[in-house]
Amino acid sequence: MKYRHPKPPDAISRFANSAYEDHGFPKNTEDYHEVSSYLESYGQYLETMAIFDEAWELYLQTEG
Repeated sequence: MKYRHPKPPDAISRFANSAYEDHGFPKNTEDYHEVSSYLESYGQYLETMAIFDEAWELYLQTEG
């Protein structure tokens, strides 16, 4: 959620904004598979899963 931005400059920010607005998105989990499975089923707003993978890697690097 920290990548949300009022004027999304990139795909990760657009994803973060959309996930924030998605009330079913599992915002409180740290489980990659749970989030990935959710997005595969309900993440029509996500251009490609590669964007999620990139966002997840950034998350791991900053939360490490």
